[in-house]
Amino acid sequence: MKRNKLQYYVWEFPVRFTHWINFIGILILSVTGYYIADPFIHATSTKQYIMGWIRLIHFITAYALVMSIIIRIYWALIGNSYSRFRTWFPFSGHIAKSIPAELKFYFLASKTPPNVVGHTAMGGLALFIVYLILIFEIISGFALYSVNHSGLIWTISGGWLVGVMQLQTIRLYHHLTMYLLLAFGILHVYIAWYSDRYERNGLMGSIFSGYKFLSEKEIDYKS
Repeated sequence: MKRNKLQYYVWEFPVRFTHWINFIGILILSVTGYYIADPFIHATSTKQYIMGWIRLIHFITAYALVMSIIIRIYWALIGNSYSRFRTWFPFSGHIAKSIPAELKFYFLASKTPPNVVGHTAMGGLALFIVYLILIFEIISGFALYSVNHSGLIWTISGGWLVGVMQLQTIRLYHHLTMYLLLAFGILHVYIAWYSDRYERNGLMGSIFSGYKFLSEKEIDYKS
């Protein structure tokens, strides 16, 4: 236990579980998606089924990601105060007022970290934006998949998007959005490490265990 701090349960299991499913899913989908767009391994025999296996892995992972997002959105309705929707929309109260100080900390203009237990204001907003991006990736992916499939389920899942924009445009946005997610992942790891270094509250380890190390004053401060 950290000196003069208490072990405090912040991230519930569904939050941690979906976090890692999303992380692993984005990595697998990025690698397989890049291969589908630009195959860098070529078959040397008619018995090989490289593209078929890559597409299968891509599709299975996509379904896992869909279920993960559904679980996380559901938990944002019934979970503890640190997982609920209100942390995704930090536009009122003391949370919104903390944004300028938080930006100063992240841009190295201040060494005072945000005084919150769960998500910071910027963290909650980033979570909301990332989920919007993930939902677009899912819809655009199903739109591309629907070209070779007919039926109401495929139209609802994403096929309707084909009527809104051209197929090549959907494919382009689907591909470019992948880079946004990867860039966010890199930034997310850096900010988490940087914050943990100054706060000394076990932030990096909390996404595995669910526990942070906080003072009584920090625990009383509701984020």
